Parts: sequence; C-alpha cells; structure tokens
Amino acid sequence: MRTLLLALAVLWLGAGDAAALELDGPVVQGALRTGTVAPGAAVTVDGNPVRVDAQGRFVFGIGRDRTEPVIIRVTHGDGTDEQTYAVETRSWDIERIDGLPRRKVSPNAEDLKRIRREGAQINAARGRDSDLAHVFAGFRWPATGRISGRYGNQRILNGESRRPHLGIDIAVPTGTPVGASAAGIVSLAEPDLFFTGGTVAVDHGHGVSSIYSHLSRIDVVPGQAVAPGEVIGAVGSTGRSTGPHLDWRINWFQLRLDPELIAGPMPR
Repeated sequence: MRTLLLALAVLWLGAGDAAALELDGPVVQGALRTGTVAPGAAVTVDGNPVRVDAQGRFVFGIGRDRTEPVIIRVTHGDGTDEQTYAVETRSWDIERIDGLPRRKVSPNAEDLKRIRREGAQINAARGRDSDLAHVFAGFRWPATGRISGRYGNQRILNGESRRPHLGIDIAVPTGTPVGASAAGIVSLAEPDLFFTGGTVAVDHGHGVSSIYSHLSRIDVVPGQAVAPGEVIGAVGSTGRSTGPHLDWRINWFQLRLDPELIAGPMPR
C-alpha cells in the first residue's frame, strides 16, 4: 500500500511540474505576454497552437478590444493543465485629426484596389512565425520625442469617425533616425504605401513583428538582419499624415499591441 501511494505521489508531482505555467505579467488589453512551461511541453492559446522554444518560452498578445478570458492549455507527456486568465480592460481617449487630403480619409475605387494589394503585403509580414528568439530580449523605443498619438485611442479624421489608432505616434523632425526596436529580420521595406508611406516591418520571432511608417528614407532591404537600435530609415510625413512623425507598431500576428506597454515609458 505504501509503495502504491508513493508511486501515485510521484505521478502527481511529475504532472504538476510538467504542466507548470508562468506568465511575465498581467493579461491586459494591448499587452504582449511571455510564458514559460517545462521544456518539451506543447501550448495552445484559445485552442490555437503557439511556438514554444527549447527553453519552454512562448508569447501571445491580447487585442485592444478583448474582454473574454484567455485560455492557455499546456500538454506534456505527464499530463495536461488548463488555465483561464481574466482580461484587464482599459479606457481610451478620442483623438481628432483635421487637414488630411480627402482621398486619404475616403479613398476612391482605384485607391481601394491599391489599399487591398498593399494590405496583403503587410498582412504577410505580420503573419510570419519564425523561430527567431529576439522577441525574448525586450524592446526599446525607435525614436524619442513628443507622443502625438497613443495606442487604442478612437480617431476622428476630418470630422469622420474612423477605426482606433493601433500604434504610437512620435512627433519629431523629418530626417530623424529611426532605430530597430529589437533585433530581427526585415520582412518588408516599401517606400510609398497609400496609408503608411515609407514602411518597414521587422520580424522578431514567434509571430511578433514591428512596423515603422511614414518614413522619408529607408535604409534596409527585405531579408536583412538588424540589431537593436540599428538605423532602418528616417522620420517623414509620407502616406496619410499631416506632419512629420513616426508611427510605430508592434504586432502578434494580426493582433496590434501597445508598444508603450511593451517597451515601457519613453526614455527622457
């Protein structure tokens, strides 16, 4: 009897260790979270498999409007564990931007064809699921200056309600260098997209990418490896813009996340 009880205790402890799950912070709208599990475990987030590296690390994002709980399941040879995390909600301000060209707010039929074509390019860059581990090293600000637009805020463009802003706008002079917010591989470098003008996307691994828009100059090419802070271009006012600024975004696949939550307060 004692032997049986000891065996059952070992099995119970083994299953608990194998399925152990830790997150690096709260599950809040706009956040990017890193999780750790026992090496070799498989992980799903809301039923979808996510990449887990050899150290048991994985990442996932929480969208701006998410209110339903996040469900994470960890499966190991010794058992399965499922955890449910309530999402912390946030409040959003309203931003009004006037003086935009009419076509940039209400595109015509030809513009819409171009927008769909360019949108497919951007979606492909956001959809990459590489095994790069740069995402685990953290993020830095690509430029510093006045924040003229924040993630999540509702936008009123030329008096018309539009979708929320899903990045951070940094108002600095044209020509200000823009550095990569983390190491990665350039997945897109386009000088003239309809909405975002000069645009660069960088793949950081595990479905996480960063995008830099309205650039006046691009200094990198697709496939190029970049280091944290390496100059990838310069601030401009290309695309849909009323003045020089950098629109910086971080994505987990197609979910747009809050760069300010991920990188922390802007350095002084």
